[in-house]
Amino acid sequence: MILVILAAVAVAALMLLRWRGLILLSHEAAPDQWEVFGVDVSSYQGEVDWSVLAEQGVEFAFIKATEGSTLQDRQFRSNWEGAQAAGVRPGAYHFLSYDSPGETQAENFIDQVPVTQGALPPVVDIEFYGSYLEDPPEKEHVHAILDPLLERLEEHYGVKPILYVTYRSYYRYLAGEGYGDYPIWCSSLTVFPLMPRWDFWQYSHTARLDGYTGSQQQIDLNIFRGSREQFDRFGLG
Repeated sequence: MILVILAAVAVAALMLLRWRGLILLSHEAAPDQWEVFGVDVSSYQGEVDWSVLAEQGVEFAFIKATEGSTLQDRQFRSNWEGAQAAGVRPGAYHFLSYDSPGETQAENFIDQVPVTQGALPPVVDIEFYGSYLEDPPEKEHVHAILDPLLERLEEHYGVKPILYVTYRSYYRYLAGEGYGDYPIWCSSLTVFPLMPRWDFWQYSHTARLDGYTGSQQQIDLNIFRGSREQFDRFGLG
């Protein structure tokens, strides 16, 4: 009997979370429980028809601009301009490298991304790659790269950058380390981010939408945690 009751409580809890939009399915675009829906893209999505994405409810897009100190995404310019033309609010993101100074990474991003009225704040993507998946760099090493990068981007764009995190990168490098003033974009598949605060939620890596022709047929889905009015003011000082 106790097991039946516990199972019923668990089902009810899951239904409540689902009803409130705190559980989102991987294919679920523009979920009704949230006011503002978006995607993130890179050259892997190839040529993007932004008007087609907008017709599917996409209102914002994080667009890959740079990686490390030298790499620049070849589709960034067309994506940046195409999103704006379709009425999709753009934001540019930088994939953090643990192998070059933050100062040169900042200049790479600044060289690629114009100061654009109404754009979302710049994003620094903090995750693991290559050998760092098994052997993550030390916290002090990451901070020595991240801090000057964030400082330079804030100085140039006039707004605090957004930090894209996984649970692993957030709790290893950011939690309790003085980054509390930075907006957070968290990757948490299906279930809402289980961390003290967040502003954007990347809930799917495996969705399929119409409107792009790249080798990667899947696209990441995101929502903004707040109202449309709050989103319109977000990052504008």
